[in-house]
Amino acid sequence: MKKRLWVMVTLLVALVSIGGWRVSAHHAFGSEFDANAPVLLKGKIVKIEWVNPHTWIHVETVKADGAKEVWMVEGGSPNTLLRRGATKNTFPEGTEVVVDGYQARDHSETRANARNVTFTDGRKLFLGSTGTGAPNPEDFDANKAKKPQDEKKPQ
Repeated sequence: MKKRLWVMVTLLVALVSIGGWRVSAHHAFGSEFDANAPVLLKGKIVKIEWVNPHTWIHVETVKADGAKEVWMVEGGSPNTLLRRGATKNTFPEGTEVVVDGYQARDHSETRANARNVTFTDGRKLFLGSTGTGAPNPEDFDANKAKKPQDEKKPQ
């Protein structure tokens, strides 16, 4: 009887530990991204990470002075994107895209949360968050978006 109780307690502790780890790995939109800092990124995909809890698209932009920088753009979970009709093959390396989204709270980082990805053929895919703290997808104002590729590198 004691052995059975010990096994059940051990399993319970293991399940709680694993469950707690998964919850702590996730975050609310507002904890990492700035809803008041929209960005519009134009460039080519250089890498895709199809991992949980979020996909990451790495987009290389070319600034006005010719300098290149790679932005890490967070998308929804692979499962969410699959339900929207996207697969890892939707984002081949070298593909030109326009990403609109929101910059990381730390504006020194080249990281953003994607709202939409638009392909050169006009296809548009919603990648963004609709959860806690995420701005309404209809409220994105491209005219107010920071366009890093149009900025010159500080001297």
